[in-house]
Order: sequence, then C-alpha cells, then structure tokens
Amino acid sequence: MAEKTTTASISVDADLKARAEALFAELGLDLQTAVNIFLRQSLREDGLPFAVKLERPNKETMAAMLEAERIENDPSVKSYTDLDELFADLKK
Repeated sequence: MAEKTTTASISVDADLKARAEALFAELGLDLQTAVNIFLRQSLREDGLPFAVKLERPNKETMAAMLEAERIENDPSVKSYTDLDELFADLKK
C-alpha cells in the first residue's frame, strides 16, 4: 500500500537552506529525504535524534596527512619493505 503524502511548508534562511542542501548532497541525499529521515528518527527516538555529519580532520591531523603525502612522494626519503632493515637503521 502506498503511503499518503502531504506537503509541509517551512521557512528557513536562504543561506542555511543552501548550505544544508550542499551537505546533504555530499551525503547522497536531497533536502526532502533528509527531512524525512529526521522526522522518522525523531519519532523512533521520541525526541531529537542523531547527528549525521561528515568527518573532517582537525588542523593537526590535516597537517600530518599532508606531511605523509609529501614524504610518500619525495624520492629522497628512504622507504622500507623489510622491518629488520628498518630496525637496523633505527639502531644506527
């Protein structure tokens, strides 16, 4: 049996809507689907539900990731395929 639908009209700040649509698009959702998820989960939780968010690394983690990428692409940095060789160099 098909669900009956109705239109719910809400007013939101234009910038807030645009930013939310961009976020939901990154999550593979449109605004209508995201709102429906929110409403259904609110009913399941009997209150405000959960946080759905993108994980963004902090500045320190981002700096470490960029450094690791730089090291990986630097031909002058020695790399190892053998742990014994690595530990021998560490003891020097």
